[in-house]
Amino acid sequence: MSEIPEEDHELSFLEHLVELRSRLLKACMSVFIVLLALLPFSRHLYETLASPLMAQMPEGTSMIAIDVASPFLTPFKLTLLISIMISVPVVLYQLWAFVAPALFKREKKLARPLLLSSVFLFYAGCAFAYFVVFPLVFGFLTRVAPEGVAVMTDISKYLDFVMTLFLAFGITFEVPIATIILVASGVTTADKLASWRPYIVVGAFALGMVLTPPDVISQTLLALPMWLLFEIGIVFARILVPEKETETDQATN
Repeated sequence: MSEIPEEDHELSFLEHLVELRSRLLKACMSVFIVLLALLPFSRHLYETLASPLMAQMPEGTSMIAIDVASPFLTPFKLTLLISIMISVPVVLYQLWAFVAPALFKREKKLARPLLLSSVFLFYAGCAFAYFVVFPLVFGFLTRVAPEGVAVMTDISKYLDFVMTLFLAFGITFEVPIATIILVASGVTTADKLASWRPYIVVGAFALGMVLTPPDVISQTLLALPMWLLFEIGIVFARILVPEKETETDQATN
């Protein structure tokens, strides 16, 4: 007997659109509320973001603003991005509330912890970038500046640089979730993923070269956690998804 979703009440296409609009409005409203709460602290937020670079810059130097509106727009842009990041749990909950009625009971049981873990891992990746990667990368970049070159970074360029690193490390820390989903969906098995380990290591360093600035430190600091998180994902995939269940899914496909 085939498994059916818990919610067997079928909504019309228009009702689905109305519910989706409601969920999107609630998600956007959460971002807007957090933005309003953080706007008075936008300058302090940027100062905190810039502190890893400022701590490594030579004495007597400072950051600069090339564009006329940068002193206002750059902190505002940072505050908006932080508001979105803080609101991610609410946004994901609205997404979950929209798709959950169509999921099977087994899928819900696995999806809930994965959803919570993905949020935590993304935040952990951003924290790793800020507290570990930034001091090392900026210390290296300021030391290798040619003689006679004053390190005076534009505030807008700096924001783009660090947001790229935040995004790269946040996505990288989602590797265990992606590994578990691949195994749980029957696409592959934990043993097959383990046999691909040499290719994963090479791919991790290749992605490190693409996603990070052109320096060895940040590339290595991205590739090594990616590899370790891949190994963690294999371990949890073997625990959460029994081998017999995986083989059954593959036979069905």
